[in-house]
Amino acid sequence: MKRSFVCIGAAIIVLTAVNWHKAGGISITTVTRPSTASYNINYISNKAPLQPLAFIKLPVGSIEPKGWIRTCLLRQRDGLTGHLGEISAWLDKKNNAWFSDDGKGDHGWEEVPYWLKGYGDLAYLLRDTAMITETKSWLEKVFKSQRPDGFFGPVNIEPSKKHPQGLQDVWANMLMLWCMQSYYEHSNDKRVINLMDRYFKWETTIPDTVFLKTYWENSRGGDNLYSIYWLYNITGEKWLLDLAEKVHKNTADWTQQNNLPNFHNVNVAQCFREPATYYMQTKDSFFLKATYNDFNIIRNMYGQVPGGMFGADEDARANYTDPRQAVETCGMVEQMASDEMLARITGDPFWADHCEDVAFNTYPAALMPDFKSLRYFTAPNMAVSDTMNHAPGIQNDGPFFMMNPFSSRCCQHNHAQGWPYYAENMWMATPDNGLVAMLYNSCDVTAKVANGKMVTLEEDTHYPFDENISITVKKADNVNFPLYLRIPAWCSNASIKVNGVLVQQTPAAATYTRIENVWKAGDKIEIVLPMKLQLKTWTENKNSVSVNYGPLTFSLKIKETYKKEDSRAAAISDSRWQANADATKWPSYQILPASAWNYGIDEKDLQSNNLMSAFTVVHKAWPKNDYPFTVDDVPVSIETMGRQIPNWQLDKYGLVAVLPQSPVTVNTSDEKIELVPMGAARLRISAFPVVKATNP
Repeated sequence: MKRSFVCIGAAIIVLTAVNWHKAGGISITTVTRPSTASYNINYISNKAPLQPLAFIKLPVGSIEPKGWIRTCLLRQRDGLTGHLGEISAWLDKKNNAWFSDDGKGDHGWEEVPYWLKGYGDLAYLLRDTAMITETKSWLEKVFKSQRPDGFFGPVNIEPSKKHPQGLQDVWANMLMLWCMQSYYEHSNDKRVINLMDRYFKWETTIPDTVFLKTYWENSRGGDNLYSIYWLYNITGEKWLLDLAEKVHKNTADWTQQNNLPNFHNVNVAQCFREPATYYMQTKDSFFLKATYNDFNIIRNMYGQVPGGMFGADEDARANYTDPRQAVETCGMVEQMASDEMLARITGDPFWADHCEDVAFNTYPAALMPDFKSLRYFTAPNMAVSDTMNHAPGIQNDGPFFMMNPFSSRCCQHNHAQGWPYYAENMWMATPDNGLVAMLYNSCDVTAKVANGKMVTLEEDTHYPFDENISITVKKADNVNFPLYLRIPAWCSNASIKVNGVLVQQTPAAATYTRIENVWKAGDKIEIVLPMKLQLKTWTENKNSVSVNYGPLTFSLKIKETYKKEDSRAAAISDSRWQANADATKWPSYQILPASAWNYGIDEKDLQSNNLMSAFTVVHKAWPKNDYPFTVDDVPVSIETMGRQIPNWQLDKYGLVAVLPQSPVTVNTSDEKIELVPMGAARLRISAFPVVKATNP
């Protein structure tokens, strides 16, 4: 075995760990990162002098989702995402500055491009012609709005004490550029390149004293940076790299050793990737390390909870670290997007693992199963989802736990990107003209590989609810290319078969298995990722514990009672309806508990030698509706025993009281309880106190 290392600050990353194995002419290699010595000839990747990408995003539409992820996308289309243009006042085309020929109107900020990012990509993924036409209707107006100086879209002037004339905010433009990039992948419309070229030339003319100085654009300049590199990789214009330096210099400093520029949950989830983005230009490991450091800062301070996120509510506050603290739905989808991007930049399988943690365990419960309403805030421990104002226990004033189609003007629109972006990143291209299965899910992927030949692979799985994954070569004409399979960090005993022959047993966790072969139609790869029970002790959060099975975290099954409400009455203050919107078609819901939730797990059941006997994994039939994220339709659950903690109740703010310090002494009886996947539990206890019974 040969290992080579590169130092990133204090961290050591193993680039390749090679263990050759021959099986019927197939070459099997274990790698911790793909080699970037080669350059993909089929897809746009980083041009010199940028750092080569570890993985390359396939153009939107290359992946046809199937299985439960397709169900999610179809429910989005038929739910809020697909119909938001008909009901949100922010998307009303009448006098909308984004839907005018000159960027003028009485409304037009982040809402349109927030929504269009997800809506357009959803349209391309589903190949929905009506949605594609609607997407283009907005983008055509953006093209027309570009001024002779290169600026496009609405003129949003923010007041400034230092600058009486105000400051032009370009945050919303950053979002629209991402919409344009997806449209270019779909259409190859050269007008996108022209628009972006002219716009970035306009940015070069803006003095540093007024460039990226308002709060949102200053925090989120990394999104502008990413689009600059995207254009550079197409045109190769060197001045774009000078602009990239200007953008980085004027963006908030996300490279601080022991602090973050701000603790707004969405900013952190979105902006911590900025240093790693800039690393592609500098190749200075300081910037790459800074992104990992930012990730650790927020989680060490506020993320000692299951589900992959952190307890910021909207803005994280000192001493508010309990798992009852929540995170915005915006924060969830931005974190997933960051993870997907960082997987491509670094090749580190950690980012795919983390994306799955958020996507499977935190994000689904933020939405109603019909995708027609959502919560502004969702927490790992929440026993009510109601109209109550839970401040100051929660940082915001308002009904922020309500399932409402108008949860806020940001999440209402921005959540649309969550599942489409996830689906687009399930497969990626590799520098050596192969493919990598990054996020396992059922789909067909059609892509170019070695020598530009087109292949189609069909992936079939119920992952993460099942450990079996099969990949069948549907179309390939005896073409030699490498296929990478990610081995998750939680899996220590995976196995891989090719055409029924075992080719690898127990590859190392948190690696990729690289299979090079002359592939032909009918070839089949079978992956087994055996899942086992694991416990996580959150020592920094009262020694609470969470229960994991493979990539899934489990929560107490609480009986959920849904109470329909008038969305107009429960809407958050900055949400607005179109005048003709029919609120009866878009109801809100309170979700109230109809069973006890204040359970702890007995310390004797947590001992390693008792784990298998104390917890029983129960596999159930796959749901007929192909949607596994409800407590009644989960295909896997865990049975165990728990004891109620009488003094652990809702507090004066109507929240689950702060966790008691474990172990908690109780004299209650042992009761059978059921745990369900955290993502399916819209009411949930996911971080459990440990109890010590006086009546064993």
